[in-house]
Amino acid sequence: MTTQKKATAARRPDDKPYDFNLDAVEAEVDLTPFVFQYQGRRWSMAHLMDLDIMPLITAAQNGDAAAMLGAFREALGKDWPAFEKVGLKQFRLQPLFEAYQGHCGMAPGESGASTDS
Repeated sequence: MTTQKKATAARRPDDKPYDFNLDAVEAEVDLTPFVFQYQGRRWSMAHLMDLDIMPLITAAQNGDAAAMLGAFREALGKDWPAFEKVGLKQFRLQPLFEAYQGHCGMAPGESGASTDS
């Protein structure tokens, strides 16, 4: 018969309540919004790095076009319904997204989750 040692859980010292403070993480880039003109109106989109990643991941599961539209939806925020109502011709989608990516410091086709490290 083998003697088994019971694993003792390591206790966290009282002066170290966590291993990593995500609240202390700051953006490494300027998060200036992207502003463009369309249909006689100025539109402002939040910087890609300032968007909530969860809806973007969900949209990306449905392909590239869905990922772009998901990014636009999140970036335009409260202005999305008005933008959706105005409509967007398909031939304008890619150039707009590429300009947006360029503003955000990303190469065309680069994922918002990518890093330069």
